[in-house]
Amino acid sequence: MQVLPGIHRWSVRDDRIGGMESEAYAVVAEDGAVTLIDPLPIDDKALRKLGRVEAIVLTAGNHQRACWYFRKLFGAPVWAPQDAYGLEDTPDATYGAGDNLPGGLVAYHTPGPVESMYALWMERPRSVIFLSDLLTHFNTGTPRFVENQYQDEPGRTRMSIRRILDHLPIEVLCFAHGRPILQDGASALRRALDEDTDAPTPSEPR
Repeated sequence: MQVLPGIHRWSVRDDRIGGMESEAYAVVAEDGAVTLIDPLPIDDKALRKLGRVEAIVLTAGNHQRACWYFRKLFGAPVWAPQDAYGLEDTPDATYGAGDNLPGGLVAYHTPGPVESMYALWMERPRSVIFLSDLLTHFNTGTPRFVENQYQDEPGRTRMSIRRILDHLPIEVLCFAHGRPILQDGASALRRALDEDTDAPTPSEPR
């Protein structure tokens, strides 16, 4: 399913998270090079129609999903965050904050759900950010934070969203769980903070 020209997504219902949908993305460059982001299982024919799969980028260690299968199938290198934990195989490359990645992506360190989690930002075509597990968007309203019990440091998750707003121009939001928001993404992030009722108080250890 096309999100924008050059950005496609597909979804899989995941019983491990109560049957909710997980999302994966493919970024297609003008020359036909395809970069997969947190890829879920899909018929490889659908990916081949997009172009040449040349790279796979993970936003966190817990988003490896089908990446190793696609690495073997397409011969595409896997890029993973430095210090990512729980990886089932060795990535071909690692990255850190501010690094330029395949597909025109820029890595932005966003700890909170886990320490080594990254949002991926694309300036073009329309200032898109792939938010990994920072927020979900299962309905048509305001994005929501994942429940605190499923985050290592929920307070830092909120700080990561604030830093995105402070430092990046954002128009389009792409979530690891839920439908993208295609317009005025920065306002949606502000609403998520304003309507957040579960933010830890400063006195809480988390």
